Amino acid sequence: MNEIYFFDTYAIIEMIKGNENYSKFKNAKMITAILNLIELHYALLKDFNEDKANYFLEKYSNYVIGLDIGIIKEANKFRLKNIKKKISTADSIGYVLSIKNGIKFLTGDQEFEGLENVEFVK
Repeated sequence: MNEIYFFDTYAIIEMIKGNENYSKFKNAKMITAILNLIELHYALLKDFNEDKANYFLEKYSNYVIGLDIGIIKEANKFRLKNIKKKISTADSIGYVLSIKNGIKFLTGDQEFEGLENVEFVK
């Protein structure tokens, strides 16, 4: 698989945990945002240890794409439009970045199930 996906934090964690449902994405080209790495590092510190958290922070830092004020504006409009779903700022930014870059948003977060441009995997 040589497709490109925006990996949200959920997807990255599932890859790290070895979730078989994500195995088909192991050779996919990945992008993510700095906010996802912040969430990832925290989750790994909490659930594992500092060495593992630091290792994966470094590993995935090569896949971060930047964002600009336009992305922030669009992400906040998306988040407000979907306020009842309680989508995080990081996920809103990731979703908008995926659309702006013409790639699928890979996640298992239930808030995104059924949305356009989402590859939903549990």
